[in-house]
Amino acid sequence: MAKSTTAETEFVKVPDFAQAQADFNKWFNDVSKFFVTGKTPSFDLDGVFATQRKNVEAFTAANQAAFEGVKAVAQRQAEIVRTAIEDFTKAAKELSAVGTPEEKLVKQTELAKSGFEAAIANLRDVSETLQKANAEAASLINKRVVASLEELKDVFAKAKK
Repeated sequence: MAKSTTAETEFVKVPDFAQAQADFNKWFNDVSKFFVTGKTPSFDLDGVFATQRKNVEAFTAANQAAFEGVKAVAQRQAEIVRTAIEDFTKAAKELSAVGTPEEKLVKQTELAKSGFEAAIANLRDVSETLQKANAEAASLINKRVVASLEELKDVFAKAKK
């Protein structure tokens, strides 16, 4: 078995500079043909600018949707904190009332259960709000990307004619 004279190993491949030079020369020759005839491809710059303007508008709308979602979550969290403080105050009054240790233990268990259920419900509510906002923002961007690609395809098709 003959040894390789190149510096290639399994994890390091030396680039084929001759192929890269040939690819560049081909590309350069293709582009230079436009300038030899004095005709350069013309693009509908107004169409490209209109597409980019629509892209910016779509990203602005997506950012607005995301911001509204964050704002709704912040408002919901403020409500959760306010309710938690009220519930804690109420629970402290109930637990400090005179009663037997067994009654207090039962009351503590009831309060812990209702607190846990409320926390799970609040977490679910906040998660759904965030998920809805993210889905709306992603939908806006997705629709715009698809439309943008179609618009650019049309612009380049017109330039080809």
